[in-house]
Amino acid sequence: MNKKVLLVEDDPNLGALLQEYLKHKNFDVDLKRDGVEGLFAAKKNKYDMLLLDVMMPKKDGFEVAEEIRKDNQEVPIIFLTAKSMKEDKIKGLTIGADDYITKPFSMEILELKMNAILRRTDKTDVKVALDTYKVGSSVLDYKNHKLNINGKETKLTTKETELLRLFFERKNELLEREFALKHVWQDDSYFTARSMDVFISKIRKYLKDDETLQILNIHGQGYKLIDNSESTEL
Repeated sequence: MNKKVLLVEDDPNLGALLQEYLKHKNFDVDLKRDGVEGLFAAKKNKYDMLLLDVMMPKKDGFEVAEEIRKDNQEVPIIFLTAKSMKEDKIKGLTIGADDYITKPFSMEILELKMNAILRRTDKTDVKVALDTYKVGSSVLDYKNHKLNINGKETKLTTKETELLRLFFERKNELLEREFALKHVWQDDSYFTARSMDVFISKIRKYLKDDETLQILNIHGQGYKLIDNSESTEL
């Protein structure tokens, strides 16, 4: 599911460019033009992140953030501002911002910072584990680390079990590469990522006996376990 972002920016050109760029990167973006509109939207709707310009009409970004922090201590906030003085940055971070980016800035850098903050603050962690998971013709015995496909049983390692659990919990949904690395290995370094590729290959081999299941690579994002049995059900 796309992350929902509130962008409050009074420069119409920059606001439109940022909104279009972030939508292209799979964020759902609400764009507001001043602090009052932004504050109203932030209180009315639930957002995964707020991007606030500092120098705005009616209410500046600092005022908006202070109001929001009275009721919501968790939503991540990034200030976007032309004010580069140290005192302003200190004020922004003291209010409770997660980052402070001075204009002009690279949209790619902003996106990287947003994703890094969202990974740290993501509350949609792994659910409480079930004893068993059934997807297609496959049954994962989570407690005993076993996979059963049409009567054929395979003993799994702890990491294989945990990775397969993530796939089963998110069948037909994107399993983000970095999320899986953090959850299973508690690390997303290059060498760990290469190790996960080996585990993905093993899991593909285990699942080859289940014709209803297929693991797809989603370029630059992660993987998706497709359960074709659901599309054939009446």
